[in-house]
Amino acid sequence: MPNPKRRHSKARKNKRRAHDHLFAPAMAKCPNCHEMKQPHRACPHCGYYKGRPVHDVK
Repeated sequence: MPNPKRRHSKARKNKRRAHDHLFAPAMAKCPNCHEMKQPHRACPHCGYYKGRPVHDVK
């Protein structure tokens, strides 16, 4: 199994890792309760998806 002959510099390592940061999830307003939720998912506040109740919320 081949191994690297020389170490990679800090600049090379940091350039590679420049795009590894996390993004905040996209949010959309629920048409039923108007709370913010992730798109294409059931609302965690009211339990509705596409105008229909899909699960009970306590």
